[in-house]
Amino acid sequence: MKLQRAILFPGQGAQFKGMGQGLFKKYPLLTTKASEILGYSIEVLCIDDPERQLHLTQYTQPALYVVNALSYLDEEENLKPDYLAGHSLGEYNALLASGVFDFETGIKLVQKRGELMGKISGGTMMAVLGIKASEIEELLKENNIDEIDLANYNTPVQTVLSGSTDAIRTAGIMLEKKGANCISLNVSAAFHSRYMEDAQKEFTKFISTFKFSVPQIPVIANSTARPYEKENLIETLAKQITSSVLWVESIRYLMGQGEMEFKEIGDKEILAKMVAAIQKTEKPLIIEEKVEKKEEKPPDKKAIKKLAKKGGKVQTKTADKTLKQKVTSKPPEPTPVKKEVKAADQSAPKKSSQSITADKLGNENFKKEYNLKYAYLGGGMYRGIASAEMVINLGRAGLMGYFGAAGLSLAEIKEGILMIQEDLSNSESYGMNLICNLDNPAIELETVKLYLDYNITKIEAAAFMQITPALVLYRLKGLEENEKGEIECKHKILGKISRPEVAENFMSPAPERIVEKLLDSGQITSKQAELAKKVPMSNEICVEADSGGHTDQGIPTVLLPAIASLRKELIKKYDYKRPIYLGQAGGIGAPESALAAFIMGADFILTGSINQCTQEGGISDSVKTMLQDINVQDTAYAPSGDMFEVGARVQVLRKGVFFPARANKLHTLYSQYSSLEEIPEKIQKQVQEKYFKKSFDEIWEETKSFIQEEGQSSEIEKAQGNAKHKMALIFRWYFNYSSQLSFKGQEEDRVNYQVYTGPALGAFNQWIKGTELEDWRNRQVADIGIKLMKETAELLNEKFKEFINI
Repeated sequence: MKLQRAILFPGQGAQFKGMGQGLFKKYPLLTTKASEILGYSIEVLCIDDPERQLHLTQYTQPALYVVNALSYLDEEENLKPDYLAGHSLGEYNALLASGVFDFETGIKLVQKRGELMGKISGGTMMAVLGIKASEIEELLKENNIDEIDLANYNTPVQTVLSGSTDAIRTAGIMLEKKGANCISLNVSAAFHSRYMEDAQKEFTKFISTFKFSVPQIPVIANSTARPYEKENLIETLAKQITSSVLWVESIRYLMGQGEMEFKEIGDKEILAKMVAAIQKTEKPLIIEEKVEKKEEKPPDKKAIKKLAKKGGKVQTKTADKTLKQKVTSKPPEPTPVKKEVKAADQSAPKKSSQSITADKLGNENFKKEYNLKYAYLGGGMYRGIASAEMVINLGRAGLMGYFGAAGLSLAEIKEGILMIQEDLSNSESYGMNLICNLDNPAIELETVKLYLDYNITKIEAAAFMQITPALVLYRLKGLEENEKGEIECKHKILGKISRPEVAENFMSPAPERIVEKLLDSGQITSKQAELAKKVPMSNEICVEADSGGHTDQGIPTVLLPAIASLRKELIKKYDYKRPIYLGQAGGIGAPESALAAFIMGADFILTGSINQCTQEGGISDSVKTMLQDINVQDTAYAPSGDMFEVGARVQVLRKGVFFPARANKLHTLYSQYSSLEEIPEKIQKQVQEKYFKKSFDEIWEETKSFIQEEGQSSEIEKAQGNAKHKMALIFRWYFNYSSQLSFKGQEEDRVNYQVYTGPALGAFNQWIKGTELEDWRNRQVADIGIKLMKETAELLNEKFKEFINI
């Protein structure tokens, strides 16, 4: 039987800042026409999103439609689909590709659809993972919860609920008790449910004014999981707004048509993962029917031809056969989803039976537990340098990032969580950073409680020298025992360490004294306290060598083997049943360094410095322009502002700035003198005029105001009685000031920029020199991550061949 092909288009949730890069310039006339219809620049919205509107329904839907359409057009000559399908909004692209309407009509339809859906308020949605839809329906029925509809049947164990906020919240509590993972979605209304009936009625009137053509290629409808029929086309299209997205049944229907290859449009693997999950457990849906093909008419595509004068031909393929579906005694074997964008031809012969691909690097079990394609993580750089956009971009590509929550307010962290959860709603992986706060442990605890409220299951614990109550609370709240008596650790802590004694803390069970206090205060259950004795604080340890920001300047070839030996010892000592994974961070900016980490036994790698100099990096363009030109020698060590008195040091940018020299000078003055008044007058003048550009008195007044706002008035009293402490607080002001400059990109005082970075970025810059990635504006975190992994695999294969030929 001939291999058939189904083309799939992703829907809302697939959007990300930077999408469509390269396509808008390639198809300028279509881009211009789209912008004219919409009344704003579609290119600016998708690439830059300056007003942060891309996540709003009324903007998301037209944006995705345009990018999907251009992506399909860019590949059309090689696609030759037998079937088309789209997830929710993506269905409009499927209909466009089938010739039901033209490009311009499609924009008008999705613009209206987005506007109407965006107007509806009230209600919410929740993704439910790890439990079958039938079990959800049974639970809702047993508890008389009738204000909820099942909106999306995405996979056999991934369903989206839609309904009233109170009902969704109640159902979430019940479902989590059954072992489900419930994720609240940041939406304005209950989409794909009865609550959208007003929008559906108005949309029906709107689309009734348009003329539609017969589908030239079968399009599988979300609401029926069957091909669109000409006589019911308008009704089916309008019904989609209130109906469930029957994705599981749609894929099963396609599986039942014979041997089927699935290809997703776009660079992300959203639908591909869903299809793979469906094929793994579900059988093809075999239906006996014979649908005769209508008289063939070329679709009305005059407008799109006129507009696409640049960028190649525009061809809409027509089906030239009768669609026949027969009952077979033996269902065809499902074929794996093939993601062909930027990938080598799957049918090409392998160069060597020993060839290792990028997705085979690292530990397979680690990737499975974290739901990753690549054993590659992006670190949570502070104050949102590791932005929500960065985390989303990595998650969409089968990698994972941690949001840089350190230094942000709880409101800012919450905003980041909501943005990430809205865009990564299809089981993609993501995590949040948790920074140790010895000065104010209450902030650390409040951050953990926020993570628990929003069901954050993965955190990166950074700068911890000891285990704190907040860390223990997070870990233990996720401990459960399954039906087999096995301990499940729902909350994963990636412990970033650079010293063996700290690694031992993370690889040991939670301290008993902290567990007892949490139990006595009712924050954990007695069962959780009991299970805490049998598991380490963390099953994922990241060994951090010389890196940007806080670093112990460790040498990876020394540090990783030492921690590996300690791991072996502790697993034996505590008789752990699950493995402890070791990863490597620090100094990874080129394939050679990544290869060294994997050869030493790293289960995964984590990058940091190379990610901030990208489109998604949450720092000023001015800083990125400086960073893209540095080499490995262009960093230096300076005192840390948050631990100034104890002399802790951070690694920062040196090229083009005075910050490292000035920061070191301030610490020298602090060490030599007991008060500001003791400092020679000439040096006092230099510091105030050159470094601070303010007097000590002005800075002290600012510092007092800040301390009072933070509720730490005792610090002021201490400074008034201790001149050296007052000097430290005033000198600390410079570190906050220099950091603010770099985030704001204030060019007039660029010499005072404080920028955390390590030499890995210099190595990266040298590696990609002379390519399009030399300019940071062309760098996206997922692209450089995948490139690094692929070229690491290629290098490994080359070295292997060299070794076996010796």
